[in-house]
Amino acid sequence: MNRDQFHKHFKSPGPVVLPVIHVLDTQRTLANIRALVGAGAPGCFLINHDFEPERFLPIIRDARAQFPSLWIGVNFLAVTGREAFPRLGQLAAEGCVVDAYWADDACIDEHGKDREAEEIAAIRADSGWDGMYFGGTCFKKQREVDPAHYGAAAASARNYMDVVTTSGVATGQRADLGKIRTFREAIGDTALALASGITPQNAEEYSDVDCFMVATGINRPGNFYDIDPDRLHALMQISRKIGQGDSQ
Repeated sequence: MNRDQFHKHFKSPGPVVLPVIHVLDTQRTLANIRALVGAGAPGCFLINHDFEPERFLPIIRDARAQFPSLWIGVNFLAVTGREAFPRLGQLAAEGCVVDAYWADDACIDEHGKDREAEEIAAIRADSGWDGMYFGGTCFKKQREVDPAHYGAAAASARNYMDVVTTSGVATGQRADLGKIRTFREAIGDTALALASGITPQNAEEYSDVDCFMVATGINRPGNFYDIDPDRLHALMQISRKIGQGDSQ
């Protein structure tokens, strides 16, 4: 997916802010969704940090039932598209539409040996699910990639996903700006998402990124699970400023 298509989809000229909700139960998840909708965010990702995917599925169904028109993506923690896409296809067949899948590991090989990524692409095509694929590339907590090979990995990744997705070294840790520049140069006009370390204080430094997938940077201080509407609102304002061409 190219950058223009991505921004038009969300009607956002600046980086698209997609809050990431670490789900615990339906009630708390719905409360967080109400908070982000109230702040004007165009959608969100749900992720199961604390339990297996089987316990996650009913929460996804409940969220979709309560917010039938909201853009909702999911991340089954530590699950690649190989297992996720058939699940998403089954949810779609049930009438529970998930708009995007974010995989921490898109199985990209920086040396061009992308057999696993090719197999995942075939599974996706056969799954019956047609949402956006955000694929983790040189991503936190996955197989370490030599920074010298970031460009090659990113260039390969754009062939297998809609939104190339990377991060800093850990949850809440900002990405090296040199890494982001390398990714942008390597993927050209393909959409780029950043999934760690974004805060209202540093977001303007990442104006080349098309999507901010953010949790700790907008959550209540010391709270892994609950969105702070004021911090989210501040980040949304920075995104609009970038979109207006006013960032540094």
